[in-house]
Amino acid sequence: MTEEIILQMAENNNGTVTSKMIDHQGIARQYLKQLVDKGLLERTTRGIYILPHIWEDEIQHLQIRFKKGIYSKETSLYLYDLTDRTPIQYSMTFPEDYNLTTVKKEGIIASRTKNELYELGQEEILSPSGNTVKVYNIEKTLCDILKPRSGVEIGITAEAFKRYVKRKDKNIPLLSEYSKIMKVEEKVSRYLEVLL
Repeated sequence: MTEEIILQMAENNNGTVTSKMIDHQGIARQYLKQLVDKGLLERTTRGIYILPHIWEDEIQHLQIRFKKGIYSKETSLYLYDLTDRTPIQYSMTFPEDYNLTTVKKEGIIASRTKNELYELGQEEILSPSGNTVKVYNIEKTLCDILKPRSGVEIGITAEAFKRYVKRKDKNIPLLSEYSKIMKVEEKVSRYLEVLL
């Protein structure tokens, strides 16, 4: 009965269940191990389990592990279809006082930002596997990739702006507002002058 509840929780959550989720239900963690032993669940990483027929959503799982991480830069461009390049490593941004040691060990391109910019432009979208993840919105991302030490190639940036101006959901006033806050106003203006 308890095992069925856990499997149902996984079904209802796109095939993923976490030890924290079952803790909230007052279920002992030993049931997760029993389900793994029976082949009914697979452990992907500490505290995260998936149904065997589910393709692991690495984007979601990294965010479950690093709750303060917000997908940014090239990963954000990928999630918004502003680039054709699938990231080899995911980019995440954290608050300025966050310890990045464990994050970097996972191969994440991690950066920190001032606390007042950390919340700016944060939203939730669906990963390619259909799970909700935190990401910076398009306008914040475009400003981020123009910053001097962003590490994003000029070709990727140019392509992102080309795709952005063709989108029906573009928000030029918001992009302009963010560019002032993030001190990349001149660079944004140059891209928009050429493309609009």
